[in-house]
This record gives sequence, C-alpha cells and structure tokens, in this order.
Amino acid sequence: MARVALVTGGTRGIGAAIATGLKEAGYAVAANYAGNDDKARAFTDETGIKAFKWSVADYEACKAGIVQVEDEIGPVDVLINNAGITRDAMFHKMTPEQWHEVIGTNLTGVFNMTHCAWPGMRSRKFGRVITISSINGQKGQAGQANYSAAKAGDLGFTKALAQEGARAGITVNAICPGYIGTEMVRAIDEKVLNDRILPQIPVGRLGEPEEVARCVKFLASDDAGFITGATITANGGQFFV
Repeated sequence: MARVALVTGGTRGIGAAIATGLKEAGYAVAANYAGNDDKARAFTDETGIKAFKWSVADYEACKAGIVQVEDEIGPVDVLINNAGITRDAMFHKMTPEQWHEVIGTNLTGVFNMTHCAWPGMRSRKFGRVITISSINGQKGQAGQANYSAAKAGDLGFTKALAQEGARAGITVNAICPGYIGTEMVRAIDEKVLNDRILPQIPVGRLGEPEEVARCVKFLASDDAGFITGATITANGGQFFV
C-alpha cells in the first residue's frame, strides 16, 4: 500500500511541484490549501491530487483536516510543511498584524500540523516531517523581520523535534530554498531580477520548483532513514552555512 503524503500549501508554486513529484514517486498525496479555490480546482483537475482547504494557522482546523485526509486517503506517513505567506515591511513600519500573520502561518502553522500528525506517526513507528524553510531564515533579509524570524524558528523546531522522533522511527528535516522560479518570483520586474537578484546567485539562474521537490523526495524516502535534524540548502551557492 502506498504511503500517504500531505503537502501544505500544496496546490501552487513549490508546494504543487512537491505534491506532483511525490505522486510520481508512488505516494498517495493530499494537498492542503488556504484560500484560492480556483487554483486548487485547476490543480486537482490537472494532477488528480485531491485538495483539502483549511488554514494551517488554526490548530483545530489542522486537527480536523488531518482526520479528513486520513479518512479519505489513509494515515499520514509524510508531512511536508510548505505553507507560507509574506507580509513584508521595514521593521519601523511593520504592524503587529503583519508580524502575527506571518508567525501564525509560517511558524505556528508548522507546530499545528506536526503536532496533529505526530501521534499517528509515533504509534506506527514511522514518519517523515519535512519543513520548507528559506535562505532568509538562515541569513536574514531586510524588510522581512517577521518572515526571517519564522523561518529561522522552523530550523530550531526541526533540530529539537528530530531528537524526539528518532527512536520512534520519525525523521525531521528542513529544506532552505533560495530564489526559486515560482510565479511570484518571475513576476518581479525583469531589471530587478537581472541586475540585483541573479548576480547574487553563483550558478547564475533561479532554481526550479522541481529541484526543491527532488530534495523532498529524497528526504521522504527509505534511503534517507539515517538523516534527521538536517537542513538541505538549495540556493545555487548564494549562501553557505
């Protein structure tokens, strides 16, 4: 029987590539999304991957969502914490609402989803938790104090939880993408992209969502059973840890 993978923020961008890649690798995949019903329907029509709507910032919604996924598809073996938002502003202009919205989705959302999936993984003595952090959680970024703090928090969460999950057969790892050629990034002004962003990337190009998905597929596989508490950087050489 195929293992079940649940991808949050899984109907667009990096999440869609991860969900599609896992399906191609033989997983039974569920994709969570928060808001864009049209995109979710189009994704399901194109891929055959069922989409489930809830906000990862809402603990009770996460709990109910996982129950629904497990009732319809099966016990969640692999959890990909990919859902994330930005509310960028220089710190002196950042509002408490901008701070709490980003922390609520990008950090508390990781807690919510993992906490709800964790008991089942422990009881079955197998699990994979993979969180998509960011290069900006490693190096920081002006105008993203909220985002950088949340993504750095994801890395601390990963390292701590890996120590708890190891004896229960659960690995917990993170991936830190750099600039990836999603719809959002490709919408950046071409001059800004060519003059300011690409020169920072030694390989001279944006990453592709499928390249992040391949990292996920490896960490989810049996081949990665001895890897836990790790962070894979996928940034084209832009930043080294």
